[in-house]
Amino acid sequence: MTATTLTPTAGAPTSAMTGQMCTFWVDGLYFGLQVEHVQEVLRYQQLTVVPCAPDAVHGLINLRGQIVTALDLRCRLGLPPRPEGELPMNVIVRSRGEVVSLLVDDIGDVIDTTDVPLQPTPANLPPTVQDVVGGVLPLPGSILLVVDAERAVDVSSPDTTGGTP
Repeated sequence: MTATTLTPTAGAPTSAMTGQMCTFWVDGLYFGLQVEHVQEVLRYQQLTVVPCAPDAVHGLINLRGQIVTALDLRCRLGLPPRPEGELPMNVIVRSRGEVVSLLVDDIGDVIDTTDVPLQPTPANLPPTVQDVVGGVLPLPGSILLVVDAERAVDVSSPDTTGGTP
């Protein structure tokens, strides 16, 4: 299966995506990740908190002996916190040679996006959402926000402790 780069240029639609998308919801927004980046999808897993970690890092999970960082996409996208008592689902993603869990509200289906043109990310999305979305796919009855796996797992923040600009 061939993956198409998810960085559309401004203006005209880009070439069609090939392959399939694993879909999920976060705060009512419909997202998709190329299945090539998804290792598996799991129900809520017990987390171990990591002191002094970035806000989006909600902890670590033990995935059959492998320690995996769990990033809350609500926090990463600057969206409101998950309602009290609602447990997230885990989308286990392979990116940059690492395995990371993205905590999402609900899991959708795997859908075929072959021949669906990737459109530029809408300007009316919050900048924090635009930061991780590589484009959108217009689907019958919905718009799928295509997540760039590498940008989604990047929680590094610029060093603001000083130094020479």
